[in-house]
Amino acid sequence: MKFLKITLIILALGLTACGDSKIRKYEGPPVTSVQVHKAERKMYLLSGAKVLRQYDIGLGFKPTGHKQYEGDGRTPEGVYFIDRQNPRSSYHLSLGISYPNTADQKMAFLEGKKPGGDIFIHGRGKYNGPNKRDWTAGCIAVTDQEVEEIYAMVRVGTPIYILP
Repeated sequence: MKFLKITLIILALGLTACGDSKIRKYEGPPVTSVQVHKAERKMYLLSGAKVLRQYDIGLGFKPTGHKQYEGDGRTPEGVYFIDRQNPRSSYHLSLGISYPNTADQKMAFLEGKKPGGDIFIHGRGKYNGPNKRDWTAGCIAVTDQEVEEIYAMVRVGTPIYILP
């Protein structure tokens, strides 16, 4: 009988651990747009004109200016869309940004370079380098806890305005 009780307790604890997920639920007002203000290192989630959440952000390791080509370390500027969710991100969770658009591709082509891609809003994951602020290759970084909230709130198709 004692063995059965211990087995049931272990089984219950194991099932509880399985329920611990980084994917959260959100039941508030819809996020209708995301605004990134690069100079201020702020990102806002909006529903209409109302700010639902505000975050401090990190950017590409060369934070000034619009991304022009792969490897330049810049975060793009302009109007894009959230185009995918990645629950298996190396940076905890991530939301894809639709960079490059046609204009970005043309600008890189004229420079004889590739425009790059894989620009995301993501957490820190296992990154523990010396730079706490602008350390990405062009992405927008928040804490792992914050990206869990953002991932739950922002849907694919949401416009993102990345401002200088």
